[in-house]
Amino acid sequence: MYQTVPGGTGDANVGTSTSYSPTSKRVGRHGRRFIVASILGVVLVIAAVAAWCDYTASLRRAQLLKTKLLDLSKDGFIIRNQAGAVIFKMAFKSGTLDLDSCSREGDTLSCDRSMTGKLNFFIQTVQPKDTVLCYRVRWEELEEDRPVEHAMSYNGSHWYGGAESWLQHWPIVTQGQHEPKPFITGDIYSDPQAFGCILERYWLSSNATAIKINDSVPFHLGWDDKEGTLRFQARYNNTPYKPNPGRPPRAELSYRVCVGSDVTSIHKYMVRRYFNKPNKVPSESVFRQPIWSTWAMYKTEIDQEKLLKYASDIQNHGFNCSHLELDDRYTSGYGEFEFDPVKFPNASGAFQSLRDSGFQITLWIHPFVNYNTTNFGVGVEKGLFVREPSGQLPALIRWWNGIGGILDFTNPEAREWYASNLRAFKTKYGVTSYKFDSGEASYLPQLFSTFSPLHDPNTFTRRYTEMAIPYNDHAELRSGYQSQNISCFFRIIDRDSVWGYDMGLKSIIPTVLTISILGYQFILPDMIGGNAYPNRTTGAQGLPDRELYIRWLELSAFLPAMQFSIPPWVYDDEVVEIARKFTALHETLVAPRIIELAGEVLQTGDPIIRPLWWVATDDEAAYKIDSQFLIGDDLMVAPVLEPGKQERDIYLPAGRWRSYKGEYFDKGPMYLTDYPVDLDEIAYFVWSG
Repeated sequence: MYQTVPGGTGDANVGTSTSYSPTSKRVGRHGRRFIVASILGVVLVIAAVAAWCDYTASLRRAQLLKTKLLDLSKDGFIIRNQAGAVIFKMAFKSGTLDLDSCSREGDTLSCDRSMTGKLNFFIQTVQPKDTVLCYRVRWEELEEDRPVEHAMSYNGSHWYGGAESWLQHWPIVTQGQHEPKPFITGDIYSDPQAFGCILERYWLSSNATAIKINDSVPFHLGWDDKEGTLRFQARYNNTPYKPNPGRPPRAELSYRVCVGSDVTSIHKYMVRRYFNKPNKVPSESVFRQPIWSTWAMYKTEIDQEKLLKYASDIQNHGFNCSHLELDDRYTSGYGEFEFDPVKFPNASGAFQSLRDSGFQITLWIHPFVNYNTTNFGVGVEKGLFVREPSGQLPALIRWWNGIGGILDFTNPEAREWYASNLRAFKTKYGVTSYKFDSGEASYLPQLFSTFSPLHDPNTFTRRYTEMAIPYNDHAELRSGYQSQNISCFFRIIDRDSVWGYDMGLKSIIPTVLTISILGYQFILPDMIGGNAYPNRTTGAQGLPDRELYIRWLELSAFLPAMQFSIPPWVYDDEVVEIARKFTALHETLVAPRIIELAGEVLQTGDPIIRPLWWVATDDEAAYKIDSQFLIGDDLMVAPVLEPGKQERDIYLPAGRWRSYKGEYFDKGPMYLTDYPVDLDEIAYFVWSG
């Protein structure tokens, strides 16, 4: 029944082992694949978890390094507006932050290490009002003599402020690459590379951002036009800044950046928060009537006979006078307080005659005492001068009229000696006031000591400007630092008798706008026509070019005060008539509006002379115009500043404007191309709604 089948070798193992079964072999390969896949899966899960952890840590770190529209990185920080656009960039140039040392507490980011060592760093967010957001920034090195430098980017915006300069532009134009140097008041007429006679640590941007460097910083300023940056540096080595007594020379760069809704509103906030305000308005007569100076006409050759004739000519040609300014070289030596008896044989009688004729007299004065004067010996004996570092001897300095000592206005005795001599002059000769020349910190010796330590050399300028306070109704100052509350006229530094931006006619509006933004509102432009120096004069026979003189006169008539020296009658009758026309226009149209605005300055600090963007904050064209300006919000002035022109292009911001000719323009913003302006005219427009 059964059939026997011959067996083979393989048949003998059937039922005893599955290791060689084809089916078993397929299951083994799948198993190994499963194990490998499982291991890979575990690895991927671990990697994913690690990546997630790293990602969430990065998110936490990113969140840590952000605070209210500010992003901090190791190399600097940026600020954005509400729309997310970057409006401010600051780079850390002297070191980078170690972000692992950073922490956040509330609205303050702080770090205690850089890549080069320990430091104290923080950025604190402050919101003083709904429309303003500010960031307090401080970087303090803990290693002595290590500088701190941050570089602020222009970021495609226009910047204003800082200081007077030799080549004045509006907005700021920098050229080349300049290493940071002490930001101190300087005589730019003697040194074109210096910072100007009036300066403040304040800059303002068309992006509605502003930056104010703290007073405590040993501040140096440089720039790089290739990178488009201003370089802010703090250091104590190789500098006139000195640390406070008992403190090591550890540099600290601290400042505040504020952001507003528009450039005008943020500037209004900064002025109210950080600038001094004048406490009174100077004499209305200085606003209304011209000042007459002897300088450009007579230079140092002035004497009693010339002074009396000058005064007589002013009256004979039908001009009024706020005061007559007797300039350089009326004494026998620089630093003496008595008239040269040869040049002024009867000074008392001459001054009495001038007062009887209705003139008020102002005398030129300065802080120097030359070594070859009697008062130099007095100053040495009494210790009235800035001294060399040991404090034993006066430190001699060179100024434009010789060599001598410079009075130490940190010394109460020197202040009283100077003030007593001014009072004596006033009492003996009936002097009304003084023209306070110089006062720049750059005239301090390279190494010096003072009665009270000057941690910031600019404090010397501040102390000098305080000497003008008793005479502020008619006084004139040319230097200023934190001096906005000195209720005097601040004179822009001497101009040359040329057309250009290099101390010529075109530089006046940019300079006036700049020092207005810095908080100095009672502005005296330089003498009409400039200094008339032979090597810096466009004209013949030692006079400014006739056309230049007329255009200068017209511009001055729309500024807070007018100052003559070269008189119009040295030209011809037509120039005299133009001068009469514009002094009358100044007195009847311009001065009343300026006096009204001057009263507002006491509370607001707002500029009297304003840029066009003041009323056109959304108008890109307005940010670049440097040949027009506003008086208040409602009177716009567009002088002719080019030779041979009796027309000019004029930009009208949006609104309804009425020209001095009675025309109405209400389709602005617009350009009036080749708008005709005769030689005896200046174009001006009144806001009419």
